[in-house]
Amino acid sequence: MTTVDPTPTSLPAALAEPSLPVRRGWIALLFAANLGVWMAFFTPIQVLLPQQLGQIAPANKETMLAVVTGFGALAAVLANPLAGALSDRTCLRLGRWEFGRRHVWTLGGAVLGALALVLLAQASSVVGVAVGWVAAQVCFNAMLASLTAAVPDRVPVTQRGGVSGWVGIPQALGLVLGVVLVTAVVTGTAAGYLAIAAAVLLFALPFALRTTDDPLPRAHRPSLRGLLAGMWVSPRRYPDFGWAWITRFLVQLGNALGTLYLLYFLTDEVRVADPEGGLLVLILLYTAGLMATTVVAGRLSDRSGKRKIFVIAAGVVIAVAALLLAAAPTWPMAVAAAVLLGAGYGVYLSVDAALITQVLPRATDRAKDLGVINIANSAPQVLGPAISAPIVVYLGGYPALYATTAAVTLLGSVLVLKIRSVP
Repeated sequence: MTTVDPTPTSLPAALAEPSLPVRRGWIALLFAANLGVWMAFFTPIQVLLPQQLGQIAPANKETMLAVVTGFGALAAVLANPLAGALSDRTCLRLGRWEFGRRHVWTLGGAVLGALALVLLAQASSVVGVAVGWVAAQVCFNAMLASLTAAVPDRVPVTQRGGVSGWVGIPQALGLVLGVVLVTAVVTGTAAGYLAIAAAVLLFALPFALRTTDDPLPRAHRPSLRGLLAGMWVSPRRYPDFGWAWITRFLVQLGNALGTLYLLYFLTDEVRVADPEGGLLVLILLYTAGLMATTVVAGRLSDRSGKRKIFVIAAGVVIAVAALLLAAAPTWPMAVAAAVLLGAGYGVYLSVDAALITQVLPRATDRAKDLGVINIANSAPQVLGPAISAPIVVYLGGYPALYATTAAVTLLGSVLVLKIRSVP
């Protein structure tokens, strides 16, 4: 459970454990902000970067995509917890106006990230693409760090599964809307980047400008002196937090292994006549499966008070979906796997996110600690290309890749049993 050093009666609103349920309007604005940031994360990885690098370096497109996404993920690993730690320490006052510690990061990340996408649209070399994508990752991870902290900041524990379900939907829906936007609404890679930049601003700014963001009194601000040292959360002192990190890392590593080369899988293994159209169909089916389970599973978890059984079940379903692709890389099997994968991942997103908020060490470091958890989301994007590229090229191709995906995901979900403080 979340613990704090000061006594409960002395806590300011920014640090107090929330007790009042959040309203639908607040959830809707947080949903929209997350939709914008996930459109910016996933649409380039799945569509725009493969297209752009395929035009710049067609002979080495797989390797160049791995390099660019790997550098971007490394930037995310560093930026997310650092931005979270700075967010925890933000005390901003302009004259009589005192601002909260989160929204300035949401606003700044959205605006600067949109500018990075505009620059990326003009890139004509692999180096230019890599630099632009790293800049975008830094900005959007700063934004994500503040948005992720909104749940433990403002949502009571008994509502977190359901709210986390709504917050999880944009991870899939953002990709769907992004793919539709850059393939059916606008044409060309450059126009796609510009459209995503506009979407980020449209969806994210209302949450930053229209919702409450409690200011942090300077007396409660963590010291900047120990900022870097504070990035380390001792697994001995907080073992449940450590196990939560490991389980999230393994499941996300499985996700990275299974999704990075999906467009190339449809092109070279399944041999779909229209790979980009096929990708859109699979994404739509995946999203439908996710949306059908994530909020329902989150609410069931809230009502039962149990988290771990849902996480394990989700891992089993995801592993089965990956094994279907490994056993029979055909279009009908890809369709079935997409639905199963979405359903399983929907359960995982909502319940595991709620579980993690219950093992955060300190209320004063919520964004930083969630940033450390987000390393478990981003680090697999660094390791994923390094692992998946040799598997596809030298160690068995796509069947071996998806078998590995199943094994890693199943291991990650089962290890949730090591967490003791959450049922």
